[in-house]
Amino acid sequence: MDLRIEKTEKAIKNAFLKLRSQMPLEKITVKELCRLACINKSTFYSHYADIYELSETLENETVASMLDSVCHEHEYSVQNLDAFTRELCLTFVSHMALINVLFAGRSQSYLGDRLEAEIKKTFYNKYAEYKDDAEKNILLSYCIQGAYHAYINNQNVDAEIMLKVLERIMKLLQPLY
Repeated sequence: MDLRIEKTEKAIKNAFLKLRSQMPLEKITVKELCRLACINKSTFYSHYADIYELSETLENETVASMLDSVCHEHEYSVQNLDAFTRELCLTFVSHMALINVLFAGRSQSYLGDRLEAEIKKTFYNKYAEYKDDAEKNILLSYCIQGAYHAYINNQNVDAEIMLKVLERIMKLLQPLY
């Protein structure tokens, strides 16, 4: 990619994240974003159709980054959900600033649902037999959604304590899988 395009993309995204951290998505204007990014409107529109496309692009990049760090570094199965839960929580920790900005408010549940769908898809590609196994599906849902919402709703708790508690919960569930 051309260096100028990269710099412009970075300026647009940084300006958007700054504005998004201060106000809801619906209140962000292209005019304000362009002023903050030091670009003109035509430059913005050569990259994105509107603010919503930009937001969706950043959301997709964040989800992809989270999935890469969870699903591709290790071999997980329902046999080691405690280790998977730990990696999932570490991913939340490393992406928390973006999560809190991009998925604030009602969008938090959307992120949890999206992560669950994508992680399950990855699991099913590796372990096709899980797809039709109700118990395994419920366990995966519980692991993903439980870890996500526990972390989101307890961000003030020390990350290591959170990890230990969630790992312990998954180990207690181990007889089920």
